[in-house]
Formats: sequence, C-alpha cells, structure tokens
Amino acid sequence: MAKTEGQKLKLLYLKDYLCQNTDESHPASITDLLHFLQSKGISAERKGIYDDIATLNEYGVEILYRRGKPQGYYATHRDFALSELKLLVDAVLSSRFLSGRQSAELIRKLAALSKSHEAALLRREIVLSGRVKSSENHSFANVDVLHEAIEANSQIRFRYFDWGVDLQKHYRKGVYTASPYALLWDDENYYLIAHSERHGLTHYRVDKMEEIFLTNTPRIMTEDAKYCHSGLYSKEQFGMYRGERIMVKMRFASSLAGVVIDRFGHDLILVPDGDDHFTFQTHVALSPNFMAWLTSFSGRATITHPPKAVEAYRAFCQNVLDAISD
Repeated sequence: MAKTEGQKLKLLYLKDYLCQNTDESHPASITDLLHFLQSKGISAERKGIYDDIATLNEYGVEILYRRGKPQGYYATHRDFALSELKLLVDAVLSSRFLSGRQSAELIRKLAALSKSHEAALLRREIVLSGRVKSSENHSFANVDVLHEAIEANSQIRFRYFDWGVDLQKHYRKGVYTASPYALLWDDENYYLIAHSERHGLTHYRVDKMEEIFLTNTPRIMTEDAKYCHSGLYSKEQFGMYRGERIMVKMRFASSLAGVVIDRFGHDLILVPDGDDHFTFQTHVALSPNFMAWLTSFSGRATITHPPKAVEAYRAFCQNVLDAISD
C-alpha cells in the first residue's frame, strides 16, 4: 500500500510534469512518472497512476498513450506552440524599449511556458549582441503606473528628458501635466498618447518619462481621445513625429502599391492614373518624417493636393538640397 504523504498533491504534480515535459515525441513511461513522484517525496503504485491519468482526462487535460517508439504517456494541451513562443521572443529581442536585463527576464519566463526540452532553444535567444536596447530599467514600472492612471481616469505629472551628445540625460524644464489616453507600440518603442494643455493631442516616449504620479484630477477628454483609440493615430504618424493632421492626395508608381497598403491599410481606394501610377487620399501628420518617407522612393511618389501640402513638400526637398550644397 502506498504511503499517504503528499497524496493530495500527487495529481497536481502529475499534471505539471506531463504538461511541461511531454509531447508526442517525448512521452513518459509509468516508470518515469513513478520516479518523478518519488523525487517529490510521494509514493505511488502503477494502478494509482493509471487512475490519475484517467482523472486528468476526465477533467479536460488530454493525456494520450503512444504505442510506437518511444512509447508512453504525453499531454496534448499547450498554451503556446513553439513557433508562437519564438515569435514572442523575437518581439522581445527587437524591442528597444526594454533593457537587456528586462529582455532576458522576459525570455526566461516565456521559456517556462514551453516544454522542458524546448526551453533551451528559447533561452539561447538571450544573446543580445548587436541589438540596440534601452539603458533604462524603470520602463515596466512606468507602464504599470500609466495603465493605473488610465484606469483611474486621472491626469499625471512627470518629468521628461532627452539624450544629449554627451550620452547623458537632459531634463526638459518644469514638470509635465497630461491626460493619458492610451499606450501605443510603434517602431520598436512604447509611447503614451495623451492630451496636454500646451500641445493638445501628443505623445511621449515611455522610457524617457520619470517620476510619474497620479494627480487624481480627472482627465481632459476631447474628441482627440476618440481619434487616438480608433487606431488611426499610429497609421498617420511617421516615426511618431507630430505634425498638422491633414487630408492629402498622393501619386505613386504602381509598383509601390504594396508599400502603400502596408503603411495605410486595405481600406484605401487606389485610383489608376495612367498605365504606371495610381492616386489615393488619406489623412497624415504633415511632418518632416512623413516627407522624408516620400523622398525615399526617389521620385516615384509625390503629393498632388492640397497646395499647402505640395508647397511644404517642395520646401522640404529644397532644404535637403541646400544642406547638400552647404
């Protein structure tokens, strides 16, 4: 007769072991399961293990038996496929918002969600050489506070800094006050979309914010708040550089249709313009980053309307030429 010590935990230990260590290619024998329980100080018998597996199946944790080689029992349930976890690991590694230490810690936690024989494959990705990462370790805490402020409908106060050529922080004057609306991931960085008295709808790099406090003053909710939640904000900004929001008409070479769709989405109306071009209209933030994006297509893209946007683009290009001449 098996001892009763730890019997209440036996089923939980078996579930964890089967889910974390087995799959169809790596089944566990009854002997493996008995040895595992013994390592936890729990005595068990073969018949009891069979009954436990039946109970787990009845509960909804599917445990199957493989008859081929290798043979044994394995769990079919997985919260994440290995390919999904690798995708998440790649996202963590490519994020400049996260410091190297934070990236390594997140990858370790992601690896814990995989089968034990797959975890090593994920942990190898912790090599961060060649990747530009944030030097700040307060980013997670910032995100928590900002989510709390949004949930509490509270304005925030904080300090904001820029990096100087001396590689040091240079704090902007005064303490900032803003009404936080949403957090947005863009171009490998994390931004707070907010309303400020000075700039209206604007955004701040979360990793450049410090000493964030809730004021308990209700947020200022404007029409811009609806705009930023609609998903249009990130589509219309280029490099998260603010500019006047304006409807523009553009003319692109037909070969760039995929580029336009990737940038602005599938809800555009692309109108053929001759054999090799098309036109379309969309809202953009008329910023230097947007115009630099246009110039990257070497004359195969331009603005055709309205006149103020055309003139702004012409002036931008002229400034570039003047800088080269100098």
